Amino acid sequence: MSPRGRFLLATLSGLVLAGLVHVGVVLLIPRLSEADALSRARSSESLDHPMPVSTVAGGEAPAAEDGLSIPDPAVAVGLCAYDLTEGPMRVSARTGPLMMSLAVHGRRGAFYAVTDQAAVRGALDLVVLTRTQYDEALANADEDEVSHDVRIVAPDTRGYVVVRVIAGLPSQRPAADAAVQAVSCTVDSPADEAKPGG
Repeated sequence: MSPRGRFLLATLSGLVLAGLVHVGVVLLIPRLSEADALSRARSSESLDHPMPVSTVAGGEAPAAEDGLSIPDPAVAVGLCAYDLTEGPMRVSARTGPLMMSLAVHGRRGAFYAVTDQAAVRGALDLVVLTRTQYDEALANADEDEVSHDVRIVAPDTRGYVVVRVIAGLPSQRPAADAAVQAVSCTVDSPADEAKPGG
């Protein structure tokens, strides 16, 4: 093989090896990281209301691009972590004059999002369940009863819900913070799931 051929082969081999190492490292980061968004969100599992993101992120300056950072000071952000082995997670919110959104995240990122435009009579009720819990809820439901819940089958048993409320003006920021704290995050019992609106 000519010197030029050997050089091209060595260069190509180096590029392929570098690409494989890069892909491997990127795929291993979530497994090796102890400070990923889901791990830090678990500190809110015992709370009945969203934890402000600034608390989860470790103070007044949240970490950048970690899934929990606050990109805009006009947006109040809170989160509730869930563990579906304890039962389905119900997230209930009352809508108001400020825009609100709820996003459900699992290990691989967000898998469901909704805004206050989907509210029924000023209320948003999300129930996050496993496939088994969803099937049980359907089996126990009364056909004549109407449910206004949005039931979401989660791909993982653990995850978190991010609540965002937009304050259009600086003077609305306290109201946005209050709207986030007014959201409730509770574990549903099987009896609750069988009720209308449950």
